[in-house]
Amino acid sequence: MTLRKLFTISVAACAICMSGAPRAPKGNVLDVKESITDSNIVFPESFETDTQKLLESWYMKNYTATDDKYMSSDVKTTDDQIRQRLSQLPTVIEMPFNSIVRTYIDRYTQRGRAQVAATLGLANYYMPIFEQALEEAGLPLELKYLPVVESALNPNAVSKHGATGLWQFMLATGKGLGMEVNSLVDERRDPYVSSRKAARYLKDLHSTYGDWSLAIAAYNCGPGAVNKAVRRAGDGKHDFWSIYEYLSPETRGYVPAFIAANYVMNYYPEHGISPVIPTKPLVTDTVGVAGRVHFNQISEVLDIPVEELRLLNPQFRADLIPGSPEKPYMLILPSQQVHAYIVSEDQIKGHEAERYARRDVVEPGDMPSESSVEMEMADPSAADVRQTLAADNLPAEEPAMPARQTPAAGRPATHKVAAGETLASIAALYGVTPAEVKRWNNLRRNSVRVGQQLRVAVDAQAETSVSADSSVPASRQQVSPAKAKRQSKSASSSKKGKKGRKEAKPTQHSIKNGENLTVIAKKYGVSVDEIKRANNMKDDDIRAGKSIKIPSKGTSKKKTASKRKNKKRRR
Repeated sequence: MTLRKLFTISVAACAICMSGAPRAPKGNVLDVKESITDSNIVFPESFETDTQKLLESWYMKNYTATDDKYMSSDVKTTDDQIRQRLSQLPTVIEMPFNSIVRTYIDRYTQRGRAQVAATLGLANYYMPIFEQALEEAGLPLELKYLPVVESALNPNAVSKHGATGLWQFMLATGKGLGMEVNSLVDERRDPYVSSRKAARYLKDLHSTYGDWSLAIAAYNCGPGAVNKAVRRAGDGKHDFWSIYEYLSPETRGYVPAFIAANYVMNYYPEHGISPVIPTKPLVTDTVGVAGRVHFNQISEVLDIPVEELRLLNPQFRADLIPGSPEKPYMLILPSQQVHAYIVSEDQIKGHEAERYARRDVVEPGDMPSESSVEMEMADPSAADVRQTLAADNLPAEEPAMPARQTPAAGRPATHKVAAGETLASIAALYGVTPAEVKRWNNLRRNSVRVGQQLRVAVDAQAETSVSADSSVPASRQQVSPAKAKRQSKSASSSKKGKKGRKEAKPTQHSIKNGENLTVIAKKYGVSVDEIKRANNMKDDDIRAGKSIKIPSKGTSKKKTASKRKNKKRRR
C-alpha cells in the first residue's frame, strides 16, 4: 500500500471521528434504543407549519370553537413519567423512550401547543378516515398519527421536495400506487384515496422488513435509503435505532417524531393542552358525478359555501369535477346535502352552463364566450377573486369608462366588460342592439360580468351616418364612447328619481351555520365592506347565531359621492 493511500485513509478516519454524527453505544438492541443520543436534531417540516393560519382555517371557524387554555405553560414532566405513559399505550408498534424522543415530545408540548390544539380539532374529522383504511388493511391503528408528522393534517400540504397531501406522497410514488395526478385532479390530496394507498404501501414495507420501525423509516426516505443504511450497519438483525447513525438527519427524526405524536395525541390533558372544541359534527357522504361540474354551480344551487366544498374535496385542484359517463368522480358532501344534489343534479349542471362549458371544436376566428374558466384552471385562486368581486357588487366609486376606438366599418371587435357596464350600454357604445350582442356571443341572459370578452360589430352604414339622421332608428345610431357614457349616467339618474333620495333602514340578519360575509353580502346585493362598516367590524370573523345589520343597497355609494362633493366645495 502506497504512502498516499495510507494518508488518505487516515484523513477519512479522522473526519468520521470528528463529525457530529451520533454514535450508537455498544450493547444489545434494547440498550441502543434507550441510551442513544443526538445533538444535531432536524425537525420535520410539519413542525414549522403556520399554526395561526391553521387556527384561522375555514374548518376551525365553522366547526370548532378555539380555547385560549393551550396558551398556558407546559406542565413539568419527568422522564420516568413519560417512559411509563409510553409503555401503557395500547400499541403493537414499539414506543421506546430516550433523549431524542424526549426532545420531540418537548417540541410538541412546549413550542407547539397551539399546533397540537388545532391538530386535535382536525382529528375529529380525519382520524375516522385513517382508522377505517388501516382497519381494512389489517394494520396497527397507531399508524393513524403518521399524517400528524407528515402534514399536520393539511390535505394541501406540499413539501420542499414536492411530496403532497395528508400522507405526503411523491409524484412517482403516488402514480406507482395507481393514484391519478394531473392539472385537474390530484388524488394524493384525497383523504379517502390517499389513506387506502398509504395503508397498502405501509403493509408492503412491513412485509419487506418485518419490523415496523424500519417500515416507517422507509415510508419517509424510501426503501433504497433504508437498505443502504442496513448494509452499512453490517450483518445482524436490525431495527431503526441500530441503523440510526447511517440515516440522513431528516429521516433520523421521523420515528422519534412518530412516537412523540402518539404520546401527545393521547396525553395532551396531562400537559395542560386544551384542544379546540367541535361545535357540530361534520358528517359526510359521497355521490357519483358523471358530468363536468364546477364548484360554483353546486354552491349557488345548493347554497353550500365553496370553502366547504374545497375542504371536503381537496383533490379537485381547479374547483372543477371533470366527470363523464365513462369515468365518474366521487363528490364528498355533508350527508344532509347528498339527497339535495341528486334531486337537483340537472339544475346544477344547467346553472350558467355556458360560463363553464368547454369548447370541444373551435373554428379559426371563433371568439371565446368566456375566458375566466380557463383562468381559474391555471390559477384556482382566480375563483376566489371573482366570487369576491361578484359579492361586493360594484366599487363605492364607479370608475369612468375608458374611451374606445370605434372599429373599422363592418368588422368585428372585442370588447372587455368594465365595472358598471351593462349589455345595453355596451350595445349603445357600438351603435348596435343588445339582441345583436347576445346573438353574436351566444348569450342566454342579459347579464354580463366584469372582465368578460364580448364580440361586437359595427354596421358600416351606422358608422358613416350622422346620429341625428331620422331615417336611422335611435337604437342603431352610432354613438361616441363619451356620449354613450353621458347617456348611460343620465338614464340611470332619471330612473332613480325621487326614490334614490330616501334611504331604507338597515335589515337585521341572523347568521346561520356555514354562512360567511361573502355569502351574506351576495344574498342582499351589498358589498362585504358595506356590512363591515355598518357593524364596525375590523375583520371577517362572524359567529353563527349572532345578528348583524345589513345596510340598504347602494347606501355607501351615496355617502361616498356626498363626501366627494363636500370636498370639492371646500376647495
